[in-house]
Amino acid sequence: MHTTTHKIAFFLLLIFVTYAFVWLLMPYYGSILWAVILAILFRPLQRRLEDRFGEGSNIAAIITLLLFIFLVLIPAAMIISSLVNEGTSLYQQLRTSGIDLREFVTNIRAAVPSSVMVWLDRLNLGDFDALRDRLTSVLMQGSQIIASRVLSVGQDTLQFFVSLGLMLYLLFFLFRDGSALARTIRRTIPLNDAYSGALIDKFAAVVRATVKGNMIIAAVQGAIGGVAFWLLGIKAALLWGVLMAFLSMLPAIGAAFVWLPAAIYFLVTGDYFKGTVLMFIGLAVIGLIDNLLRPPLVGKDTQLPDYAVLLSTVGGIALFGINGFVIGPLIAAAFIAVWTLLTAEREAQALRMKGGHHPH
Repeated sequence: MHTTTHKIAFFLLLIFVTYAFVWLLMPYYGSILWAVILAILFRPLQRRLEDRFGEGSNIAAIITLLLFIFLVLIPAAMIISSLVNEGTSLYQQLRTSGIDLREFVTNIRAAVPSSVMVWLDRLNLGDFDALRDRLTSVLMQGSQIIASRVLSVGQDTLQFFVSLGLMLYLLFFLFRDGSALARTIRRTIPLNDAYSGALIDKFAAVVRATVKGNMIIAAVQGAIGGVAFWLLGIKAALLWGVLMAFLSMLPAIGAAFVWLPAAIYFLVTGDYFKGTVLMFIGLAVIGLIDNLLRPPLVGKDTQLPDYAVLLSTVGGIALFGINGFVIGPLIAAAFIAVWTLLTAEREAQALRMKGGHHPH
């Protein structure tokens, strides 16, 4: 009885200090999350350097960290800076009525055939004045969001650099001590080796699939769409390209949410060349990128069902912001992995029981 009381007290203490530690780290959970993700993504390179300099080498960790800074961090910072400038410019254009929505809607209405207008009226979709009001409301709300984001970036500059510095600092130690830390975590998880190994492997596979695979595919699709917009003379091409890349990570939505309305607008307003070119690029180039790049970058065995990716990503974004792009699919993958292990265990137990009733 005395031993049992001690065990209960110890586990209660363990739960309390674990909760307190997690609560302490929550303000910078994004930095910790991305440090872990980047350590997993750069693990193959780090392993090659460790083969030359030895496991736990400071030199190998510094080289990997510098490569990340020059190949990923600095280009990303340049893109974000340009994106903020374009977002601010677009907001100013909307505020000064640089975009004439009345002319925009009038052109669409004039281009729609009368037979189609009759059909739209029957569906209560022919009120183009109401459409203009809705578009105005949506664009102004969007511009306000852009402006607030730009303002928050300026206000949170110190917080951003603190988080970035913390991520880089932690990333160095994960590069240097990642192998030993992974072995420690695997021994500490209160599961048998098969279960802990399966969960850790699934975690790493989903990180690689979600970040390396999906983000590279999204970046390629967004880059193609942004260049196409720029060549066609569409304003804020970088902003639209980033938006296409952002939406490309969502199944059933994709970059078509941006380029398709633009192509339709060009077609109905008589600019058939731009509309046809944009439609061709969207369908024949952007649409095929996913089919060409996903198998080698993601791999069929690591993919979640499309509906699980969509629901978990949208839910993750709603709860965790931009980090939800990774956290949502990770939670979904952990959910599926745990239930798959439970199902396999039950099936194995049923086979053992069946074998016990029918000995050979």
